[in-house]
Formats: sequence, C-alpha cells, structure tokens
Amino acid sequence: MPKSSKQELKTKKAYNARPDVMKRRVAQNKARRQAIAAGKATVGDGTNVDHIKPLKAGGSTKKSNTRVISESKNKGWRGRQPGMYTKKK
Repeated sequence: MPKSSKQELKTKKAYNARPDVMKRRVAQNKARRQAIAAGKATVGDGTNVDHIKPLKAGGSTKKSNTRVISESKNKGWRGRQPGMYTKKK
C-alpha cells in the first residue's frame, strides 16, 4: 500500500472532522453493530451493511432500511449507477 502524503492526510483529517461526515459515519457504525448483535454479520466476514435508500439520499437508519451484503456487491454498484455521485446542475 502506498504511503499517504502529508497533504493527503491533512485533507482526509479535515474531511472526517466535518459534522455531516461524522454523523453519517456514526449511523453506519450503529447499523453494523446492530447487524452483528442480530447475528447477520460477524467481524471480519467480508460483508457490509448496506442502506437500501442511502443516507446521503435521505434514507433512515432504521433496521428496515438496512441489509447485509458482500463488500464487492456493495462497492461495485457505483460502476453501474455513475449518475448517483455526479454533481447536479
């Protein structure tokens, strides 16, 4: 793994300190803990807790909006739906 530059680390630190990013990360971690407690996932099993309606799109953190899927499936959809992360005019 390549080393991160000082500027890159500074940028990541500033991004992760933003309140909206922290709030989303807390929600994602909470959903992961709930899935582990329910026995749907285990630590290090290669799965992700996916929000059916993304938090960025106004999705909730309720259990009914989450599902456990493989990491490759969760990260791979971005290539099939590139419009979700483009800036709107």
